[in-house]
Amino acid sequence: MSAHALRLSQDEYLAIERAAPFRSEYFNGRMYAMAGGSYRQAVVINNLAFALRIDLANRRCQVTTSDVRVRVDPGGLYTYPDVVVVCGEPLYADSHRDTILNPVFIVEVLSPSTEAYDRGFKSAQYRSMASLQEFALVSQAEPRIEIFRRRPEGGWFFTEAAGLEAVGRIESIACTLPLAAVYENVAFGGEDEADPRP
Repeated sequence: MSAHALRLSQDEYLAIERAAPFRSEYFNGRMYAMAGGSYRQAVVINNLAFALRIDLANRRCQVTTSDVRVRVDPGGLYTYPDVVVVCGEPLYADSHRDTILNPVFIVEVLSPSTEAYDRGFKSAQYRSMASLQEFALVSQAEPRIEIFRRRPEGGWFFTEAAGLEAVGRIESIACTLPLAAVYENVAFGGEDEADPRP
């Protein structure tokens, strides 16, 4: 990700972002162009969203993918998670109704160019969200889902599902993610195609 050189207010960022043909994240006065994804990553994201939609059928939860912007807190990060689940009425940052404030569950599908960022800075930001009950980091290189669940007494609990026979359990929305479904039509091995940019 490359940073926009000028320091911008949140309102300036949103005005630019709403008119831009590409997506950028924002934090602390800076815009960051988002890296493109791979075919494999897109398949995993679509499989995740489909599996969640099936489990959440007839419940008041909506599943969206990376076109939905999330504001982590009023002074913080604006980002586009790979998968977002909102239960009940979505809360919006303003009258444009294009920035969500209250996700319950978020998924990031890891790539070589973003894994350190997703595991470090972005995960720390997600843990600061009052509405967020769980988030998951999903590998595209092997069948593995890491789930971070908020504890009622504070802190976060970590669990992992690995292997195509495994099932990830998302307790906050009472869903299961069979890894065989998450990784359907995904071929492992060979060179990772996650970031084709030079």
